[in-house]
Amino acid sequence: MIFVPRPFRPADAPAVAALLRAANPHVLVSPELIAWQATANPPAERYALLVAESTGEVVGVARTGLLHESAEPGLGFADVTVHPGRRGGGVGSALLAAAEERLVGLGARTAYAKVADDPSPLGFAERRGYRRGRRALFLRLELATAALPDLPVPPGVILASAADLADPRPLYEADLDAARDEPGDVGMDEISYPDWLAAYWDRPDLDRALTRLAMVDDAVAAFSLALTDGRRGYRSGMTGTRPAHRRGGLAGLVKVAALRGARRAGFRYALTTNDAGNDAMLTLNHRLGYRTVGGEWRYLRNVCG
Repeated sequence: MIFVPRPFRPADAPAVAALLRAANPHVLVSPELIAWQATANPPAERYALLVAESTGEVVGVARTGLLHESAEPGLGFADVTVHPGRRGGGVGSALLAAAEERLVGLGARTAYAKVADDPSPLGFAERRGYRRGRRALFLRLELATAALPDLPVPPGVILASAADLADPRPLYEADLDAARDEPGDVGMDEISYPDWLAAYWDRPDLDRALTRLAMVDDAVAAFSLALTDGRRGYRSGMTGTRPAHRRGGLAGLVKVAALRGARRAGFRYALTTNDAGNDAMLTLNHRLGYRTVGGEWRYLRNVCG
């Protein structure tokens, strides 16, 4: 069967969310998030979804756009997901070809792709000329049974939530500062304030009340972003500390405070994703009781020039 990918339609959101969960149970995704991403992402990202369907059923999706947060121009992403039961039938090939064609049209030279740490999708990427980059790990914590420590708040530090901020700019500044040396294939620290608001502050799964901040002299020194599905699942979107405040235990302080808040709010489990080379955060997460439940690789290929 020949698959011709088509643009995403709003009515596809529940099916796309279900497909992504079937392919990777360690992600936290809802129809509301999919619908929001399709319409409200920053214009500079040029985000789009391409859908493959068979007899009215969504069997694959490609998420494409530009890595606009990087200072290096010409970088794009083509994240292809095929339902596990429909692999090997041409769905992924059709979606990837359409996604790469779109990226070339946007001026991208290099396509990055997140590929599940599984022989089938890894082999698919390598047969199409993609080169392996860094590995990320998925971790999970059962909140009901987690032995979360009671950490003291250091002198001079005020523990707050993002909901307490009259203006989110201090959190934006802390996010950029903490991300400058974050391990990864691509530096992601050049996002403008309006784009940051659109991409992060306004996203529907951000729980500002559960997002914890360590404030020092009215500035955000450390933070732990809280993303939820509004039901059972909680995810640490990013836990970061500004370089000037590191090695003082602030990352652990805000992370534990956010996890405690999530448990009180009734969430059953917590997910997070760490670069496999981020030893400091992996050590902290394992100390808190997270266990590794899966992984993915970042692959890249030159698509133009």
